[in-house]
Amino acid sequence: MEKSISALKSQLAKVRTGRAHPSLLDSVMVPYYGADTPLNQLANIVAEDSRTLALTVFDKTAAQAVEKAIMQSDLGLNPMSAGAVIRVPLPALTEERRKDLIKVVRAEAEQGRVAVRNIRRDANSDIKDLLKEKEIGEDDSRKAEENVQSITDEYIKKIDQMLAAKEKELMEI
Repeated sequence: MEKSISALKSQLAKVRTGRAHPSLLDSVMVPYYGADTPLNQLANIVAEDSRTLALTVFDKTAAQAVEKAIMQSDLGLNPMSAGAVIRVPLPALTEERRKDLIKVVRAEAEQGRVAVRNIRRDANSDIKDLLKEKEIGEDDSRKAEENVQSITDEYIKKIDQMLAAKEKELMEI
């Protein structure tokens, strides 16, 4: 369940708020010599100011591919090439775009909840198997299922808190 939480954190970090942050481009993969390569392995990414990211591509021949990969990503960014440096200005978020991003964030949170519930289902299945094989008694089985449920509730509450914080962050102007 902890892995589900950390996966959700990384997904929420990719959803862009109004500020430029190098982790925004972590999900961008660039076709480089026939293999999809993470952008952060091909370029140095820095936040030039609060609205602009600057990329210095290590291999100048890959600059065109990097620019194209950023354009094709679902981040809605338009990079501008200036020789060896690629600048990625982040447009100000409109109210409509903020609402779209909130929908994306809610969908990610729901995926996290589903992952946690799947882990609960697997744990309960294991408990039932132990009960069938008479390795544990019914009382132990009930206690274990209640314990699994309380842990599940705790992690779902964490996911809801992360979602609320990200929604608040997105609605800040």
